Amino acid sequence: MNFIEIENGITNLNFFILFITMLLYWFQSSALIGSKWSIVSTGSVFFSNFLQIIYLCLRWVGSGHFPLSNLYESLLFLSWVLTFLLVISNIKLNTLVCLDNYYLIKKNSSALESTHSGFIKKPNLLDPLVGSILTPFILLINTFASFLLPNELKMTTALVPALQSNWLVMHVTVMMLSYGALLSGCLLAICYLIVAFFSPVSLAQTENTNVKNLKSELTATELPLTNELNLAWSSEMDNRKQVDSSSQLSATLDNLSYRILSLGFPLLTIGILSGAVWANQTWGSYWSWDPKETWALITWFVFAIYLHTRISKGWTGQRSAFIASFGFIIIWICYLGVNLLGKGLHSYGFFS
Repeated sequence: MNFIEIENGITNLNFFILFITMLLYWFQSSALIGSKWSIVSTGSVFFSNFLQIIYLCLRWVGSGHFPLSNLYESLLFLSWVLTFLLVISNIKLNTLVCLDNYYLIKKNSSALESTHSGFIKKPNLLDPLVGSILTPFILLINTFASFLLPNELKMTTALVPALQSNWLVMHVTVMMLSYGALLSGCLLAICYLIVAFFSPVSLAQTENTNVKNLKSELTATELPLTNELNLAWSSEMDNRKQVDSSSQLSATLDNLSYRILSLGFPLLTIGILSGAVWANQTWGSYWSWDPKETWALITWFVFAIYLHTRISKGWTGQRSAFIASFGFIIIWICYLGVNLLGKGLHSYGFFS
């Protein structure tokens, strides 16, 4: 069995694993299956990440150079980066939930001794949501790279002279890591906007105001409550719980998006600087205003504005999420659009 047959087998198996994982995350987010299935979905993500590592190593051995010389290999590496970030997020989110449950159990230890009170562990609701966002995106990238690109772009070829440098590993790897982190953070910001749009906060803030006032008055005077008022008060409490849950989810998505984008921005900065040094060694100029360089600089400015407004201006929530959503489009223009629509110094291994 040669490398091509092994690579095809790994590609098909990885596609199947990602598809099943995506369905599991969707079912968990929709509460169609219980949280016990999270072990299966998390294990599937680990396995997919391992398969992609094996595939990239096979490409490395077969070509004799680091597998980042064309569009096909860069898409596969980007898919691995996104899967790796999903693995890290699963570990971190599960750890945080376990710590929360530990402190809640410790706090409610006295209540557990009572026969009239109980304690329910907090489920990890964010893990399936993040998986539901990232796995379709990863699956789409894998499908496009493996099944839609022409075979000419998938073949391993010798490096062109401009790429025969140790800077290939340094520059392109860091750039792809930054793209993966920035794209993940932008997707979470887009999800935040969707959650915020469908949030029932405005409804719950205006509903049953008179009922709450009446409840307070009757409680203060210790008068018996009518059944109608009890039902109205119970409905108000349910609405408030829904608002609190939605607000907590939105805040967590916003914070997680900010943290991931804060990781991607310095990687993008290092990638641009290393690319400038490599360009000077190859072409004799640090900056030549190539379309790829120009759009990389635009991408840098967009996320610099995002971080500046959050750190200096205190922006959070929808305003920051809109900037990140705009950055999602800019990244794809920089990564694919420039190479597909025009030819420049960075158009190696792309469509002619």
